[in-house]
Amino acid sequence: MLSTLMLLATLLEPTRAWYPPNKPIEVRVASPVRLVLTDFAGKLQETKGSDQVAAGVVDVKALFPALNSPGTYVLYGVAPGKSLVEFEGTPLVFEVFQDKRRGAPPGPMIVRVETLAYIDMTTNKGDMQMIFYYDVAPNTARSFLTLAQGGYFDGLTFHRIVPDFVIQGGDPRGDGTGSPGYFIDAEFNDRPHEEGALSMARTGDPNESPGVPPRGDFANTAGSQFFICLNYKNTQQLDRRYTVFGKVVKGLETLRAIGSVPVADARTGRPAEPVVMQTVAVKKVDKDHNPYRSMLLADQPAPSTQPASTEPWAILLADQPAPSTQPSTQPASTEPASTQP
Repeated sequence: MLSTLMLLATLLEPTRAWYPPNKPIEVRVASPVRLVLTDFAGKLQETKGSDQVAAGVVDVKALFPALNSPGTYVLYGVAPGKSLVEFEGTPLVFEVFQDKRRGAPPGPMIVRVETLAYIDMTTNKGDMQMIFYYDVAPNTARSFLTLAQGGYFDGLTFHRIVPDFVIQGGDPRGDGTGSPGYFIDAEFNDRPHEEGALSMARTGDPNESPGVPPRGDFANTAGSQFFICLNYKNTQQLDRRYTVFGKVVKGLETLRAIGSVPVADARTGRPAEPVVMQTVAVKKVDKDHNPYRSMLLADQPAPSTQPASTEPWAILLADQPAPSTQPSTQPASTEPASTQP
């Protein structure tokens, strides 16, 4: 029984993590199965030939023409006679990146393949479960998951609580000035800062306002500090100015409990009692533990249409020193997974 469970857990396994655009994308398949590819919103992608494959190495790019186009896709293995929601093992995420620099050739530049994962976080106020937006913030999601996998967040605190706005954590110093030793380029996107949204804290730009985006020296200063939104009426003004990279899908009562902890210092948001992230565990998705299911079925509620708050929002990391206006001698890392915390 144990060997069968292990086989199912590794039903689909990429032969490498990165694939050049002119090479096959080869995946090892542990047993005969039907392969199904969707985009990150759950739309089925067409196959070229039969989707029934035998055990062995399969070039999925030859089977699914969509993998020749930039985008984010999810590959499932489905046993004969089963539906997609009854997939076996852990799905694979394919991120087909395009070079967006001016004058760059069209088409894919590189393909990244990884297993679909989520987070189970335990705190002294309760538990939360989180999913990640691989489609709009892949580098940010990968950085967070890599740090969590290495135990970076275990024992850290939510050092800032702004009632009815956000809770903020992920600082190894616990005072709003720490980082993992590298920066992540901003991945601003259209995901709303609704209740439960995970977003990256960064240094505030003094010239920034709801109508003026942050300058690059300020936009690209995220590291490991993140915040979780409490009330979209007050946080929607952060939309497209901070990087939303995931969402709390279970444990909103814990989020609200943390957001209700009394604050000892209103200027810094320091809570009167420590709120500790006891464990931040990375888990692989399977058919019985799939917090992405409703999202991949495009079953997301529409964001609130209430008017934006006029409360100041530059409080996020506002106590960090502003970055120098001189060119940095340490460029922001675009490969956070290879950088040691």
